[in-house]
Amino acid sequence: MITTTSLTKTYSSGAKAVHALNGIDLDIGMGMFGLLGPNGAGKTTLMRILAGIVNASGGSVHIAGHDVTTEAGKQAVKAMLGYLPQELGMYPELTAAQFVDYMAILKGLDDAKKRRQSVAKVLELVGLSEAAGRKIKGFSGGMKRRVGIAQALVNDPKLLIVDEPTAGLDPEERIRFRNLLVNLASDRTVLLSTHIVEDIGQTCRDVAVLARGQVLFRGSPTELTQAAAGHVWTLTAAGLEKPNHGLTIVSMLHLAEGTQYRLVGETADGHPAAQAVPPGLEDGYVWLMKSAGQSVEAL
Repeated sequence: MITTTSLTKTYSSGAKAVHALNGIDLDIGMGMFGLLGPNGAGKTTLMRILAGIVNASGGSVHIAGHDVTTEAGKQAVKAMLGYLPQELGMYPELTAAQFVDYMAILKGLDDAKKRRQSVAKVLELVGLSEAAGRKIKGFSGGMKRRVGIAQALVNDPKLLIVDEPTAGLDPEERIRFRNLLVNLASDRTVLLSTHIVEDIGQTCRDVAVLARGQVLFRGSPTELTQAAAGHVWTLTAAGLEKPNHGLTIVSMLHLAEGTQYRLVGETADGHPAAQAVPPGLEDGYVWLMKSAGQSVEAL
């Protein structure tokens, strides 16, 4: 579905050039694909290029055989695209049905009867049929995200791009949203961009990790997890002093006997009481970032 070759994007910031993407090579097929990385890694820039919103500085992008660097290619891709950006501007005084209908008109759905059917179908799909006549200004954050995915689906796209869709949602809404995306990926390509490791582990069989505009890893979540094998430990400390010796704290659990730390690093020789444990996906991500010299303090 998607092929990028030596893809670059450079922004000018005064006299300084900022390299948002620096030679991205990716092949993405049908199903659910995860794009993982810290904020500022280049994920949103890549998404916007794929959606035809931003022009690349160099390299090539082909989606379903269409060259996105040409105007004709952009138009062809937009006809098969559904896009949910990080911040989707909505009209709060419109109802959910009115807003999705408006977006459907912008996408070229001119037949009024078919458009109404499509709007009703996608609102039912995202669980908003009963709220279709309510104004968006009264919706929760999770409901607004569901309106966002409804407008992205109203033209029945073969490629669905969603950028940080679960950020800020409560656990119940996150689970609902993840399950919805998995179901949607059964007959289309769904590209999920996030910095939340758990979202990738629960939804994707294929993932790429970006940092500083480059692909650090491409493979399955299992392969990313196993990359940290032999580099993960737990340590229970009674005092307030945190473990160091080059180890990164992945999580902390407060117990009656002290604080249990989950640690990732090259070696735990500086902490004889540390116990080796099998890695998880978040451990694999932290180890990958540490190995690449990236900051992993804010997961």
